[in-house]
Amino acid sequence: MKLTFDSLKNYTPWQGAIETWERIKRENKVKALEQQLEELYPDGIDDGTLNDILWFEEDWVFEMLGISEEEDEENDDEETEDISFEEALKIVQSWKPETKE
Repeated sequence: MKLTFDSLKNYTPWQGAIETWERIKRENKVKALEQQLEELYPDGIDDGTLNDILWFEEDWVFEMLGISEEEDEENDDEETEDISFEEALKIVQSWKPETKE
């Protein structure tokens, strides 16, 4: 399907492009993406090509739109928790394998 740039609001990404698209929307950069794509693809772009760009060229798209990688790094920090050696040791020592009854 050929997309024009006023129809990106109807675009639905799939597979690896979903996360990139969601980040673009979260950063309020859909209009900026539309403008960039209009310059690069004046005759429109098919949805498969757009999906591939969002999926495989995420870094380039974010750079083009001025989206920093900081949010991703912040999310990575939130997902992991630093614990002391002693805390880790307690966790390991308290672990008991499952036994079948």
